[in-house]
Amino acid sequence: MAWPQRDKLPDNYGEESPGRYTSRGEAGRTLAAALSGILTSLADVPSGPAGPSTTSTPSIPATPAAPSTPSIPATPRPLVLGLSRGGVAVAAEVARALGLPFDVVPARKLGIPGHEEVAFGAIASCDGERRSDVDALLVRRLLASGFTEESLDRIRERESAELERQETLYLGGRSQGAGGRTVIVCDDGAATGDTARAAIAAVRAARARAIVLALPVAPPAVVRDLAKLADRVVCPRQPMAFRSVGGAYLTFPQCSDEEVLDLLAARG
Repeated sequence: MAWPQRDKLPDNYGEESPGRYTSRGEAGRTLAAALSGILTSLADVPSGPAGPSTTSTPSIPATPAAPSTPSIPATPRPLVLGLSRGGVAVAAEVARALGLPFDVVPARKLGIPGHEEVAFGAIASCDGERRSDVDALLVRRLLASGFTEESLDRIRERESAELERQETLYLGGRSQGAGGRTVIVCDDGAATGDTARAAIAAVRAARARAIVLALPVAPPAVVRDLAKLADRVVCPRQPMAFRSVGGAYLTFPQCSDEEVLDLLAARG
């Protein structure tokens, strides 16, 4: 399988895209259209027996009663994973449009104490593999400006407990099954890429065959950074004047536990 270089950016890098998504569902359908062509170029189709069928030696008579030689196991179909919580709605639509299985990747942002909307890192888990991504430079700046290690540790402990709660609630002890597969990691957008980086690390630790990161919207600089970590990044809208993820949507309500559970239950 020939992958592009990890530092190669998408063809639409830095492209200004007018308009806004009506919902996370529409964002997922847009991503699915962009992903369909990529998936057809991957080697994630069932493989047949090893070697051509004409290689059997004709001088040895076949024994009708003998069992047939088992085929090489087929490569599993790609798996779509959505970051909790908003990314699950996007992933569900991507999976529905492409006819693929999907599941959730519990993920939590590590917000600066008193300014939780600004993250100094994130944590995520996949198949029991927990990984964190921390902005070391920002942490040093926070410590230099008066924040303490204890205050940051409390945030880590709190969000780790919430991550464990989500794992229990959303997964109920099951694993997502990323090992050996191409995994499409979806979120509803990325402002800084913290949760996406943590999710990529967790899915990579779960031994995914390859990782495609699918984002409806993100700043060009964030796409460039994430392209160094994922095997492929798909991001249809990369406005230079990026303000917020929510600003890329006409409606952007908070996703609840109930919505995530309903989407997971509807998988069939």
